[in-house]
Order: sequence, then C-alpha cells, then structure tokens
Amino acid sequence: MSETQLAINRARVAVATLTLSAAGFLGWLAYEGDGPVTVDHGVEMLHPYIPTKGDAPTIGHGATHYEDGKPVTLEDAPITRERADALALNLLHGDEKAFAQSLPGVKLYPQEYDLYLDFVGQYGITNWRNSSMRRLLLAGDYKAACDALLRYRFAAGFDCSTPGNKRCMGVWTRQQERHAKCLAAQ
Repeated sequence: MSETQLAINRARVAVATLTLSAAGFLGWLAYEGDGPVTVDHGVEMLHPYIPTKGDAPTIGHGATHYEDGKPVTLEDAPITRERADALALNLLHGDEKAFAQSLPGVKLYPQEYDLYLDFVGQYGITNWRNSSMRRLLLAGDYKAACDALLRYRFAAGFDCSTPGNKRCMGVWTRQQERHAKCLAAQ
C-alpha cells in the first residue's frame, strides 16, 4: 500500500457518514454481558437485573428501556438471547442518530466513533450531550477528548477508580480501556 493510500485510510471522516462497526457492536455485547441467565426448555432466557448499585434495572445487553421508551423493571419477563441482541441493536441505532446529530461538522476515525458511541450506550445521550468530550471534539481537540473519558468513573456517586473496590471496578476498567483505544487511534 502506498503512503497516499495509507494517509487516505487514516483520514478522519464526517461523523454523519459513519456507522457503528460490527466490531463495535460485538464489543458492546461483550462489555455489557447478559445478566442472569436461565434455561427454559432448552432456550436461554435473560432476566432483568441491576448491574451495579444505583443503576437502573437492565435486561439483555445493557438495555434500560424498550423500543417504545418503557423502562425495564425487575418484574419484567425474561427475554431470549435473540431478543436481547435485537433490543441492543435497535437501541444503539437510536443512540447513533442522536450521537451523530450532537457532533455537526466533526470528523472522527471509525475507531473513535465506535468508542464514543459505546460511551453513549453506557452513560446515555444526555450525559454525552453535556460531556466535556463532546465539547472538546466540537473544538477539534481530539487528545483532550480522549483524556476526558477518564472523568467518567462514577456509578451512583461512588468513585469506581477507588483501588480495591468491589462495587463497580468494571466501570473504571472500561473507561481505561476506552481511553487507551482512543489514544491509540490518534
């Protein structure tokens, strides 16, 4: 591959033209996990649960509400893995539209797009819209936007970066991994 082709492949592109990659979606599924699973007549059923203290009830792969906007409750019936996959994909596509609209004129690498959309899936579009990451991307400060990922380390007011915590260490670990991937994309 020529240097020109490499430069073209490494060019940031308009957010409006990007979509979540298959790797980004599969990464989302892996991070979010399944929650409690039982087997009913040979079919895996995923039950609603609370992932970390203070979180909203969740079902499947991190869904806190259904397509119609109805919030998940702990009393909801379990869903199949296929339903969980479809629900996650549908909700991420909805987040994706709002995410793209929040970054008019911004250009990102596909890897950056995936990891910031992963953040939106975890923390919600409202937190994204109010984030320093968004403000920094709008200003074109990509490195500082990466570094701002590390500011999001709390769950229900608890600092998940606290050494040895058993409450929400996964929240902090996920942010550190996002940060490392973001820096690697620079």
